[in-house]
This record gives sequence, structure tokens and C-alpha cells, in this order.
Amino acid sequence: MAARTVIVTGASDGIGRAAARILHERGARVVLVGRSPDKTETLAKELDADFHVADFARLAEVRALAETLLERHPVIDVLANNAGGIMGSRRVTADGHETTFQVNHLAPFLLTTLLLPRLAESRATVINTSSEFNRGARLDLDDLDAVRRYSGTRAYANSKLANILFTRELQRRHGADGVSAASFHPGVVATNFADGTDSLARLTYRSPLKRLMLTPEQGADTLVWLATTLPGEGWEPGGHYVKRRPAPTHRLAGDPEAARLLWERSQAMLTL
Repeated sequence: MAARTVIVTGASDGIGRAAARILHERGARVVLVGRSPDKTETLAKELDADFHVADFARLAEVRALAETLLERHPVIDVLANNAGGIMGSRRVTADGHETTFQVNHLAPFLLTTLLLPRLAESRATVINTSSEFNRGARLDLDDLDAVRRYSGTRAYANSKLANILFTRELQRRHGADGVSAASFHPGVVATNFADGTDSLARLTYRSPLKRLMLTPEQGADTLVWLATTLPGEGWEPGGHYVKRRPAPTHRLAGDPEAARLLWERSQAMLTL
């Protein structure tokens, strides 16, 4: 990993923070992206790393982030799209999209798309953090903002399936250009995952059950493995992994037409 540039979003807490520390220890030039200015800057000082603050609920900040990253980093070896969350009741962002779908899918899709020429030039690895919850998705490609039917859990599951579909379509469209993409499930990790929301999940993360969850370092293991292993050797591009092994997914995750439609409709929502 010596001198390789690794961008980690969602780096101010949880598995993003843990992964950034581990990758730094292994010699990577880690670039931190977080929503919390204080937490992100504190970690940046600890690691002597470059950092950027961006709220993925505001697409203007994602666009500005991409512009800054392109200005400062002539090579990007790894992009870890790790930022995300669960929101609870339905909320709409200033951009007009359902918040869970925007933060978990549209924002990383936008960031990756804006960085694509640089990622291809660098023969980069793109890692998307998904979840086992993808298997409970009921993704309606005609209602991605969940206007007609909404529940917090379903919105989260749908966004995590979208992460996998995005990964597979990114690999199909740009694998030949030099990009290698993978998604992974980190496990159930003891973090501040649902804080600041009215999701019922926050109760679980504040309960004694938290003691049974993985540590952030354990949850970051597969992300670090994907970032430090050559594509095609330790893992196959386009795949979805848990505990460093291929993992089962929702049946729709293997549908190339669904992946194509999601990509095209995401572009339309972002007017790309």
C-alpha cells in the first residue's frame, strides 16, 4: 500500500474511521471524507492525512468534493464509498430526493461518476459498502424516491441493493477501462450507525445487544482486504463479499437489466 492514495468516505466514525487507521498503518496515503468537521479533522491530525467535509444529503457538496479531489489528487488508487445511514421516517433532501436513497446511493453514484476519468487512469478499485439487508429489498425502479410506498427499513434495504447493482453495472461499463469494483457487507458493527435519526434501529444500537456486535475494526476487515488485494487475485471484480468470501444477494442483484435501468435512472435524477 506504500504511497497509494485511498479515499474513504464516512471516515469520521465507525468502520470508515477504523479502515482509515488500518490503511494508514499499512502505508497508504489516506484521504478522509466525513460529515462531522470535528471528528474528521481530529482523525486527520492523528494520521497526518488530507481531509474533506461533505454532507451527502446535499449534492452540491458532493459535486464540490469531487472537484476538490480531482484538483488535489492526480492519482486515486482506491475509492471506498462507505458513507451511509438509516433515516427512519421519510424525509426529502434539498435536492428533492428521499434521504436514505440519496445518501446511500445517489451521492456515492454521483461522486464515483464525477471521478471516473481519474479512476480509470489510475486503474482504481472502487469499494461500495452494502449490507445483508439488501436481501430484504423491494426495489421499485419506477419509484426510487419511495413516494408511493415507504418504510425506513425498506428504504435502507433498497439502497443497499442499489449499492450492489451499481457495483455490477460500474464493472460492466468501465471494467475494460481499468476500474475494478466490489461491494461488501461489513457485518453488524457496534457503531453510532443510527444516531440522529428516529429509526427504530437506534434502539438496538443503544441496547445491551451492542456488546454482541463486531468491533469497527472487525467490520472494516473486508474493506481493507478489498483495498489491499489485487483485483482478480484475491477477489473477482463485480462481486459482493462478506468475511472475505462471496456472499448471497437479493435475486434482483443478478439482473443485468435492473442494473442498467438503475444506472440510467440515477443519471436522470442527477441530470448527468
